[in-house]
Amino acid sequence: MTPARHACVIPVMLALLLTGCDDMSKQHKENPYASRDSAPADIAQGSVEYHDAPHPAPAVTMALLRRGHSEYHAFCVPCHAETGAGDGMVVQRGFPAPRPLLTTEEGQPALPERLYGIITSGQGIMYGFAQRIVPDDRWAIVAYLFALRRSQHATRAAMTPIQQAGAQ
Repeated sequence: MTPARHACVIPVMLALLLTGCDDMSKQHKENPYASRDSAPADIAQGSVEYHDAPHPAPAVTMALLRRGHSEYHAFCVPCHAETGAGDGMVVQRGFPAPRPLLTTEEGQPALPERLYGIITSGQGIMYGFAQRIVPDDRWAIVAYLFALRRSQHATRAAMTPIQQAGAQ
């Protein structure tokens, strides 16, 4: 092959190779989770849809508060700390501090529905927990947060005689 012919063949080969390249954004892709009919496995019982239907708040019981305490410690304490003040271990290691849980931006007490919504969808840099915490457990966390707020501002005079006896 002559050098002139070589110089002509190389650009032609490069052009052919480049026309065959694709960024792969136009290939057929099937999302196995697009519908329940095409899902690769059955949806586990108790799993939570991303935009789940509203769930009413359950009645506050000691069992609900215990569950809320457990879930709060599992999911919230790393950032929000035991007290809800926003100075948890993750924050102590350099992560941005969240706002205190028990108040709004204006310093007013947060409403239960607002806290439930924040747990569900997230706020600021906090991601939502709708896919990680079932609705009843989100309500349990909200109930625990209200008990936590009340405990932080409790006075001996507001305690029942039984509570006063146990506090000694």
